[in-house]
Amino acid sequence: MLHSLRARLLLWVFLPLGTFVFVTGLMAHDASRQTADLVQDSVLLASARTIGEDIEWRDGALIANIPPAALEMFESPYRDQVFYKVVAGEDKLLGGSFDLALPGHLATFPVFYDTVLEGQNLRAVAFQRQVYDSGSVTPVTVIVAKTQASREAMLSQLWHPQVLRQGLMLALAAVLVVIGLTSELRPLMKLSENVADRDAMELEPIRFHHLPSELRPIVDAINQCIARLKLHTTTQRQFIADAAHQLRTPLTLLDTQVQYACQHDAGDPVLVDVLHGVRRTSLKMIEITNQLLLLAQAESTRAAATLVRVDMARVIFSVLEELIMAAERRNIDLGADLADDIAVMGIEQLLAALVSNLVDNAIRYTQEGGHVTVVCRREGEEVVLEVVDNGPGIPAEIRAHVFERFYRGATDVDGTGLGLAIVQGIARSHGGTASVAPGPGRVGLTATVRLPAASREGMTQ
Repeated sequence: MLHSLRARLLLWVFLPLGTFVFVTGLMAHDASRQTADLVQDSVLLASARTIGEDIEWRDGALIANIPPAALEMFESPYRDQVFYKVVAGEDKLLGGSFDLALPGHLATFPVFYDTVLEGQNLRAVAFQRQVYDSGSVTPVTVIVAKTQASREAMLSQLWHPQVLRQGLMLALAAVLVVIGLTSELRPLMKLSENVADRDAMELEPIRFHHLPSELRPIVDAINQCIARLKLHTTTQRQFIADAAHQLRTPLTLLDTQVQYACQHDAGDPVLVDVLHGVRRTSLKMIEITNQLLLLAQAESTRAAATLVRVDMARVIFSVLEELIMAAERRNIDLGADLADDIAVMGIEQLLAALVSNLVDNAIRYTQEGGHVTVVCRREGEEVVLEVVDNGPGIPAEIRAHVFERFYRGATDVDGTGLGLAIVQGIARSHGGTASVAPGPGRVGLTATVRLPAASREGMTQ
């Protein structure tokens, strides 16, 4: 079964073309055969008439003189053998081959027939004329036959060029059809590439300018599907954002109330432990809520309308100032190695969240006394941000899952499982990528984010 549209279209084009060439080839063969037979029969009849005209009475007897011209007309490069027979009355042989058979019947008009002599297939003509002498009439039958080598050669010469021309026309049609199909299917290929190359979060309609009218219903259907997906996705993100926003206030209030209760119930150690546990849980819920809000914001960002020039050095220094105390509590050496000209086009709040999540993750998972270094440089048209640590790293078998929401590679460290998902969402919303790999010397982990660099002129979009 053909699954290729191009192959199926070619089949439907070549099926009638091939049938046409086959039928016309048969018709050309039949016409060529008729022409070759007509020429051969005409020559046979002309030879028989020439012989018949030279039959005469001489001294009371019939004499058959065979003029050379009667046989010379059969000369050809194919060296056909020619046989003749002249019979007076019913069986009196005047000349020629005795074994050359007469036709089944004789008539006043020439009779053409096929016969066999000495194991060779012959084409023959029997021509009868009346010879008069002294008032008496004697019928004389002249038979001329020949082998068919020249006839077969003529058939080939007439038929083969026609078949060759038709074959060449079919080949030319094949080339033109393939070129035409390739050219006309190019918009479909471009449409396929347009859909395939789209980011999962890009839910804008497909433009169909200059598309053939037959493809527009397909694009319309795809656009309708995109519109439904966009509505569903927008509704879902809005619900997450609204739910997280609505949870933020009561959770903050709950944390305040628990903190207040912890300060006024010091007399009951069990109750204090319970309240401290409740406070830790409420803080965890607040952190998850804030992360969900940030994730919803990162995934709903539409790049072109809101991006401005952002100096990544300023963003990184700001984040490190906020996290320096967390690093000091664990005796972690937190540093930065920043190059010049590392500006990107983006939203500063989201880029700060991206850096913060990467550094916070590194601090959380690196052992006490370790080090975390933020490296940022420009490579061509990209700004590369790396957060390098010498912690335990991530096993190769789970690296592909670390950007999934709520996935946690280790359960002995506090976290929400949303940090790297937020990093990836923010990177994608800015046209970049995020990845993780082993650190230098395969020690620790290097988290890398690549973002399009801002133009050196510093124009906003």
